Amino acid sequence: MPEETIKKNLVDKGVSRRDFLKLSGLLAAAMGMQLPPLQESGLPMSLGTPVRGAQTEHAILHALETKMRLPVIWLEFQDCTGCTEAVSRSVSPSLTNLVLNTLTIEYHETLSAAAGYQVEQAKQEAMKKYAGQYILVVEGSIPLANDGAYCVIGGRTALEHLKEAASGAAAIIAVGNCAAYGGLPKAKPNPTDAKGVWEIITDKPVVNISGCPAIPEATTGTIAHFAIFGTLPELDNLNRPKTFYGKTVHDRCLRRPFYEAGKFALSFDDEGAREGHCLYKLGCKGPTTYNACASIKWDQGLSFPVQSGHPCLGCSEPNFWDGGGFYQGQSAPLDRPTVAAVGAAVGAGAALGIGAALVNQSRKKAKKGGS
Repeated sequence: MPEETIKKNLVDKGVSRRDFLKLSGLLAAAMGMQLPPLQESGLPMSLGTPVRGAQTEHAILHALETKMRLPVIWLEFQDCTGCTEAVSRSVSPSLTNLVLNTLTIEYHETLSAAAGYQVEQAKQEAMKKYAGQYILVVEGSIPLANDGAYCVIGGRTALEHLKEAASGAAAIIAVGNCAAYGGLPKAKPNPTDAKGVWEIITDKPVVNISGCPAIPEATTGTIAHFAIFGTLPELDNLNRPKTFYGKTVHDRCLRRPFYEAGKFALSFDDEGAREGHCLYKLGCKGPTTYNACASIKWDQGLSFPVQSGHPCLGCSEPNFWDGGGFYQGQSAPLDRPTVAAVGAAVGAGAALGIGAALVNQSRKKAKKGGS
C-alpha cells in the first residue's frame, strides 16, 4: 500500500542494499539532469544546491528511504491506448519496476483486472482515500461537443470524469498528443470539439508528455520524478519537461551531417534515400519538433522514425496532424475527378487487366508447347 515507504517495500521483497543503490542510479539516469535542489528533496540545505552527479543519487536514496509509494489514477478518453502500449515497453525505468516498487496504480481501464462497477468503485475509494496525494495521468482528448456525448464511461462524460479526478490530484500528467493538445481527434474539422487537458484544467499543475505515442521513458521518467521528489520537472512553454523536450529532433539527428552538407533524399527510392541522406525535402518536421526521439529512440534504443527512413511528422507539437508534412492533412480539400475521368481510369484499368491476363495465358501455352 502507499503508506509503505519505497525502501521498505523493496526490502520486504528481498532486494539487497547493492541492488537498492543500483536502482537509485537508474532512476537518476532516467530523470536526466533537470532535478530540484537538495533542500526541495527534504535533505539538509548544508548539503548543497543543485542536484548533480553523486548528489543526485544521494537525494534519490534519501527519497526512496522516506517517501511513500505514489498512488496513480490513469484515465483514458478519446485515445487508441497507444500511449499505454508504449509505456508498457519502457526500459529505464520499466513500468514493471515502477508498479512493483515506486507507485501503485489504483485505476487503469486497460491494465485493471476488475471491470464495470467494481473498478469504478475502486477509483472512487482511491480518490477519497488519497485526496491531494495521488497523481492523475490522462490519456486521450476530451470531447465537449453535444454535451460530451462522444465519450461516455459508466454513464458519465469524459469531462465529468476528468474534473472529478483532477479536483483531488496533486498533479496531472497528460500523456500523448491527444491528452496534451487534442491530437488526431482535434484535427480539422474537429467534429467532437476535442480539447487537451490543460485547456480544461487550469487550477492544477499539468505536464504534457506529447507524442503519438509519447516516448515511454519520457512518461515513466516524469512519473518517477514526481514519485521521488514530489515535484514536476522544469517545463517549457508548452508544459513539456525540458529534460525530454529541450532539443529538436533535428538537433541530434544522425542524418544532420547530410543536412549541413546539402545532401537530401528527393524520393523514398532514390540514391540519396538509399545512402541515408537528410529527409527534410520529403517533409521532415525534425527542425521544428521538440522531442527526444533521436537520443532515447524506441525499443531499447533500437531506432526511431527518421533512422528507419521516414520523415518526422512533428507528433509532439500542437496541431501536428493538420500541419501535414509528407502526408497531406486529412482536412485538406481533395481534387474531385469528373465522371468522365473516372470512367476513363476504370476503362484503362480494365484494359490493362485483360491485357495482362492474355499475356499470362499465351506464356502458359508457350511453356506447355515447349515442354
